Amino acid sequence: MRYARYVRWLALCLWILHLPKPVWSQEPPKPAADQAGPDQAGAAAPATEPGHEGEEHGARLHWRQLPKNILMDQKTIFTSPLHIKAKDAKWWLIFGGATAALIAKDADISDQLSNSSRVVSVSKWTSRFGAEYTLIPVAFSFYIGGKLGDNPRARDTARLGIEALVDAEITVNIIKTVTQRPRPTEKDGRGRFWDGGDSFPSGHSINSWALATVVAHEFPRPRIIPITAYGLATVVVASRFAGKRHWASDAVLGAGMGWFIGDYVYHKHHGPDRSKTRAVASWLLTHTHPQIEMTR
Repeated sequence: MRYARYVRWLALCLWILHLPKPVWSQEPPKPAADQAGPDQAGAAAPATEPGHEGEEHGARLHWRQLPKNILMDQKTIFTSPLHIKAKDAKWWLIFGGATAALIAKDADISDQLSNSSRVVSVSKWTSRFGAEYTLIPVAFSFYIGGKLGDNPRARDTARLGIEALVDAEITVNIIKTVTQRPRPTEKDGRGRFWDGGDSFPSGHSINSWALATVVAHEFPRPRIIPITAYGLATVVVASRFAGKRHWASDAVLGAGMGWFIGDYVYHKHHGPDRSKTRAVASWLLTHTHPQIEMTR
């Protein structure tokens, strides 16, 4: 009976872990023809369409596209287990087994945590970094800053960040409804699934990691930006189970799902950076032109 329960946990974890990984299980999306990479050598750059930002960053996501994109994202997320590649299966089996093992130890981990009011107070305060009332304004602040400073990368970060947050919120609430796991301070404090609750996985963790991943992908330099983004998201993860608002597995799994969702949204909708591709094209033209001349 005990082993049967572990098998159910493992099956549940494998199913959930596969949900936010469409970018691993499917072919990467091909850019639209009108959003092709570098301009052909010697050709003039195409004129900017009305209503589109003529930006070197190559953004291709606009606010009006969000509803449709989110619907398609959800379809891809929840059908991704049907498109698992054989070469990835062993890694997800290992990851799923590790998560199931963590679930089995959740009660023991929670029992070892401090119950001091100071720890609970600090955890409650740091959890605010992962709350919707913090993350949504942060995402929109990128758009405002991008508009004021004429920074297309910042504007794109806001659009992608909001999409990732909505995707994460929808996904986590569906899973919470299915799993029905009580929080550490509820029921008998053992964290059994399908016992009425909304603990699994952590919404703060999945949301903070989804946005942090988009920000880190958009601004890999300077290094302080991705370090800060991931650092704050990690603080949220730790605070959720340190303050006994979630089990350790809830928080850790939420972080993993958030990363995959943010990574998927970025690679799905992020346009090519034309300034980089043009630089590569220019380098190739410069270095191959003399050779072409000599062979004539």
